[in-house]
Amino acid sequence: MNITTRSADYWQAIIFDFDGVIVESGDIKAQAFADLYRHHGEVIAQAAVDYHRANGGMSRYLKFHYFQKNLLNNPPLTKEEEQELDRQFSELVMNAVIACQPVAGAETLLNKMVNQIPLFVASGTPESELQVIVERRNLSHYFTEVRGSPRLKETLIADILSAYPLDPERVLMIGDALVDYESAHQNGVAFLGRVRPGDDNPFPESVEIVPDLCPLTI
Repeated sequence: MNITTRSADYWQAIIFDFDGVIVESGDIKAQAFADLYRHHGEVIAQAAVDYHRANGGMSRYLKFHYFQKNLLNNPPLTKEEEQELDRQFSELVMNAVIACQPVAGAETLLNKMVNQIPLFVASGTPESELQVIVERRNLSHYFTEVRGSPRLKETLIADILSAYPLDPERVLMIGDALVDYESAHQNGVAFLGRVRPGDDNPFPESVEIVPDLCPLTI
């Protein structure tokens, strides 16, 4: 199935990842991880960035725990330590994500589809923070629901499918990370990958990709 040439009325719903799909915020998150772990040294900071880039779409909480165990060789994070990392990370990224540029074609696509089918966000960003960002960017009216972590992305998609009368094969997920593809595949929904020009393609060869969302607006 060629997704970008499929007629718009085929789809019953579209589920969007947020970072790297609606907004160009991927570099903001990478910089935040570097800043958060730099006091452990540049090697650790770069390793944190590399892991973040290789695991786009994963909840930041899972990354915090991975870094604690595998980069720092420290005892597991306490709930208080996790909350403090989360607070610092949120402080680093919130205003920057609110202010960053949209992905080309994203707002045109939202305007095109908003009155035709339900649109959803399923993101690895903490849900309360994500909802503030969406509201501050004046995007709330586009989305039927905005869902985020700590629930896993495959669970977010499954919850949407169970809450609405949707045929999974006629639901499209647009994401920029392998976890987006895997979560869509596990739920039987169609998937389109967004790969920013110059970035490595994380997806299997069979996955259709676009450089931005402009091809969907034609």
